[in-house]
Amino acid sequence: MTPAEPPDETFVSFGEEAVAEGQRERQLTYGSYLRLEDLLDAQHLESDPPAHDELLFITVHQVYELWFQQLLHEVEAVRDALAAGEGRVWWARHLMNRVHVVERVLVQQVDVLETMTPQDFLEFRQRLAPASGFQSVQFRELEFLSGAKDPGYLKRFRGITAAERSRLDRRLAEPSLWDVFVGLVAARGLPVDDDATLTASLRTVAHDRGTHGEVWALAEALVLHDELAAAWRARHVVMVERMIGSRSGTGGSTGATYLRSRLDLKYYPLLWELRSAL
Repeated sequence: MTPAEPPDETFVSFGEEAVAEGQRERQLTYGSYLRLEDLLDAQHLESDPPAHDELLFITVHQVYELWFQQLLHEVEAVRDALAAGEGRVWWARHLMNRVHVVERVLVQQVDVLETMTPQDFLEFRQRLAPASGFQSVQFRELEFLSGAKDPGYLKRFRGITAAERSRLDRRLAEPSLWDVFVGLVAARGLPVDDDATLTASLRTVAHDRGTHGEVWALAEALVLHDELAAAWRARHVVMVERMIGSRSGTGGSTGATYLRSRLDLKYYPLLWELRSAL
């Protein structure tokens, strides 16, 4: 009598755990969990005949949007943790460290795009019009959520959907990271009535880190968030100039000229000005 064959079980390991396939009604695999079939079918070239570097261009920008989604997820959580009160400040600081790491990845990712030469980009660039990076709703959401709210952008957006417009309207209306930080300063019993008063309170925080160490650490985390966003904008504009020089953007903007006009943007100007008042 031949012994029964053992069941054919395939194990997918994540860390120290192993889950036997077939033990669930719906079989979960690496590919199905990550929706790889949909993800890897999301890169459709517009060029005909296909330009070799268009796949790279699409992939890099899709990855940027995935990171923007992650940053929104983290910054929202930071804001909500600070709004919840003292007991969640540690969590906000932890997540801000993650935000910084992701933002460094965004800057470094420009290196991948710069492996494309201007000639290779021009093979498919005209097929992109009138699409433009200016239309990245998630990037604008991140600016609004961080504290740089500018309703004027809603008048300049073209080609966004009603749902995307609703998201931007919501970001303008809801508290920003800066709003809840100021609330935290107030919760520590420091006055925040106007910019001058808030600056004086932040000087108190800076000079008494024994008492206000958590607030100072968060202030520094916000400055680093601001600095890394500025580093990405600076890196981006140089890359655009390297690729297209002084040409106009595909969406009708002035291209590098417009991007250079954004280099002085700061999410938290008061925290930068504080350096001169210490």
